[in-house]
Amino acid sequence: MDKKNIITNINPKSRSAEAYRILRTNIQFANIDKTLKSIVITSPGQGDGKSTVIANLAVAIARNNKKVLLIDADLRKPNVHTFFQVSNTKGLTNLLSEDVEYIRIIESTYVENLDILSSGPIPPNPSELLGSNRIKILLDELKNVYDMVLFDSPPACLVTDAAVLSTIADGVILVCAAGQTTIENAKNAKALLDKVNANIIGVVLNKMATKAGRYNKADDYYSYYEGE
Repeated sequence: MDKKNIITNINPKSRSAEAYRILRTNIQFANIDKTLKSIVITSPGQGDGKSTVIANLAVAIARNNKKVLLIDADLRKPNVHTFFQVSNTKGLTNLLSEDVEYIRIIESTYVENLDILSSGPIPPNPSELLGSNRIKILLDELKNVYDMVLFDSPPACLVTDAAVLSTIADGVILVCAAGQTTIENAKNAKALLDKVNANIIGVVLNKMATKAGRYNKADDYYSYYEGE
């Protein structure tokens, strides 16, 4: 994976890029009473395309003159750094387990206004790190610097990480894959998030088929968003 997968960057006039801009606008108006500044993006299972969605969404928001930080909080199978070709030697795990300033870890990208905080080394205790008080303090600091903080988290039905993160974020978006995510898994993911009172602001339906009956994650992507 690399920047060719980010359709909002390589082909901003495409239908796919427009779908992400629609998603960006819907997020902006998802909560009239409170500005959403931190969002967790997760999915029911593996392979639903959540990392592709969050990478494109981050670019779409940044291109709207908003300062964005994309955090790879998938401390089990991180891959956000591969989309933006940045280092994963140090990252979120270092900030949560060591005495180091975030300004030394966060990296800028080739997209103006978009910074990346990679996951860093895979820890033995991801859920505990993500549930620590240090990440709450870190998020409060980052929200004073960035207009939007996006978390790419592991699938909600596989581990508790997404549910843990949702307790400190302003909202959660669930990514489901057409023809792949079962209704049962989608309901289970929602139920797990509901148990921690997560603010689920909508769903993105990924991998929609084209009129020709096929799909391509880069060229034929279409998103559907519905706020609750």
